[in-house]
Amino acid sequence: MTNRVFLDSSFWITYREESEARYREAQRIVAELFRQRTHFVTTLPVVCEIHASFSRNPRKRALVLNDLCHNPLVTIEEVSHQDQKAALEILRNNQDKTYPLCDAISFVVIRRLKIVRAAAFDNHFRQFGEFEVLS
Repeated sequence: MTNRVFLDSSFWITYREESEARYREAQRIVAELFRQRTHFVTTLPVVCEIHASFSRNPRKRALVLNDLCHNPLVTIEEVSHQDQKAALEILRNNQDKTYPLCDAISFVVIRRLKIVRAAAFDNHFRQFGEFEVLS
């Protein structure tokens, strides 16, 4: 499947939080991706970050769980032990960078699945420099 984009928490939190500065931009990007029937790929660690951001708001918590767990256009990709080891190696080899382990895991999964685009609003995906960042 070539029409895929990796979904980072920084993007989906902005998409679902009206008070975020880039909320309207995220809405526009998602509408276009849905129009193109883009398939979103993410991981459980990313879903955990999104859920944590909305855990104190029952309505939004339910909304994002529905977005990510009950949408046929979203796949939550399994993170293997090998993926975890490779992510730790990325962190070990790039100590001058600020991306967290969750993002390093995402980088490994994106590489493994040969995805070329990521929806992210933080600088970590740009800092890593291997993917086209939609934002």
